[in-house]
Amino acid sequence: MNKVFYPKLLSVLKQGYSKDQFSKDLFAGIIVGIVALPLAIAFAVASGVSPEKGLITAIVAGFIISLLGGSRVQIGGPTGAFIVIVYGILQTYGIDGLMISTMLAGVILIIFGLLKLGSLLKFIPQPLVVGFTSGIALVIFTTQVKDALGLHLDKLPSEFLPKWGTYFSNLDQINPTALIITVVTILISVYFKKISNKIPGSFVAIILVTAVVQFFKLPVSTIETVFGDIPQTISLTFPSIDFSQIHVYFAPALTIALLGGIESLLSAVVSDGMIGANHRSNTELIAQGIANVVTPFFGGIPATGAIARTATNVKNGGRTPISGAIHALTLLFIMLFFGQWAKLIPMSCLAGILIVVSYNMSEWRSFVSILKGSAFDILILLVTFLLTVLVDLTFAIEIGIVLSALLFMKRMADAGAKAEFEVDSDILENYGDLPKELGIYEISGPFFFASAKQYSSTLRTIGLKSDVLIIRMRHVPFIDSTGLHNLKDVVKEIQQSGAVVFLSGVRPEVLKDLEKGKLFNFISSENVLPSFDRALLKASECLRTKTA
Repeated sequence: MNKVFYPKLLSVLKQGYSKDQFSKDLFAGIIVGIVALPLAIAFAVASGVSPEKGLITAIVAGFIISLLGGSRVQIGGPTGAFIVIVYGILQTYGIDGLMISTMLAGVILIIFGLLKLGSLLKFIPQPLVVGFTSGIALVIFTTQVKDALGLHLDKLPSEFLPKWGTYFSNLDQINPTALIITVVTILISVYFKKISNKIPGSFVAIILVTAVVQFFKLPVSTIETVFGDIPQTISLTFPSIDFSQIHVYFAPALTIALLGGIESLLSAVVSDGMIGANHRSNTELIAQGIANVVTPFFGGIPATGAIARTATNVKNGGRTPISGAIHALTLLFIMLFFGQWAKLIPMSCLAGILIVVSYNMSEWRSFVSILKGSAFDILILLVTFLLTVLVDLTFAIEIGIVLSALLFMKRMADAGAKAEFEVDSDILENYGDLPKELGIYEISGPFFFASAKQYSSTLRTIGLKSDVLIIRMRHVPFIDSTGLHNLKDVVKEIQQSGAVVFLSGVRPEVLKDLEKGKLFNFISSENVLPSFDRALLKASECLRTKTA
């Protein structure tokens, strides 16, 4: 399918849609709707807007993204990554400025899709993504300390360090009841899955904690005391637009578009791996763009693909965009008929839910793993992380991308200067006819973030058709964390299929990176040979053993 815009829903309907699949999509959609309820409210409150704006975003944007998107299972709505951006835009430009920035971001995403820039995700290196994601997680956690401790602070600094200074200077004002509610919410959210995987712990925590607070009339802040009633209607609103000032909103709009595009395509890639499908990246960007243009007119905030909710959809049987649409309708039903009860939710309960979200977002394992890698990756990671936390997310992304490009160019120059190239001879000429069960693939050049997806895709295609696969790496001058991450995934998948993988000609510096990245948890170090001749000999012995 070469069309720039062709929603997956059309493909699903064209192929035929069964009653059995509808039952699965219905169940998955209702579950995801329940999962999304506390998150949508919490993300809105943390962003500085009223709770219903989160629900409206999940309903309107979620429905549009499912209806028009390029993924079979993508769930759209507000996400934790946008909290920092939305709060910052709101403080600087006000609610009208946020609406204009969101709509402008939607236009940018549509342009990205029409220009077929969906594949640009591969040019964003993993250390940069982990750096700003971990930074956002820390910032989200920081914003929730006030409600988690039940502090009554009239004016809280927006900067990271002054904010913590204010917290420490007001520790004598902690509300023990609010702190207990926060801790109980975290424990229920994390451990309820041991009782049931079908009902999300965060939803159970909200129901139980809110009921206890109301029954015992505990002295804590609630959504009602902070925001008032939650509207149970959805209506059209129009921002006041001064077109002579539209350029002012381009920078925040570009930040929303870049982050939204990256997160939605990452979510689509993750879900592809879970269901064995392929999303249409350009269609997905256009759908995300349309959703962000339309949603603000109903009072919503920026939306994108939500990785956790998408994974929940898949795990509960959702396999078509219908489940995403049902998730949106479930939220609409809850808002219209049960919205009056949502105002009773304690702020400390929402803080507990967002603390769990920030922990899950932190990607601390990936953070630690990158810190054990090359100095270049560590530099990108730390610079992006620190700028996100201490300065600004927009600035962090811009500097991170520029720094990644500069370091890559230096790395390529250094690798080019040190590389020793051999004369490549035809394999068949030297070794004769090889067994058809043997796959051979040579990687020529650096295995880095821009080439990792292409190499991995080819390796997967060859490896899954072979009983034994030899990967020749004599011309690989370096492998970065993104390449290593992809190589580990594809080696693991090939070996799980029953095939055996050998590496040949791996350079010493690359071998060190493979050891640091724990590739040998998936492939025996005995299967790493210094030359192709020895790899071929051992591969032949392996084939004889398998066919004996």
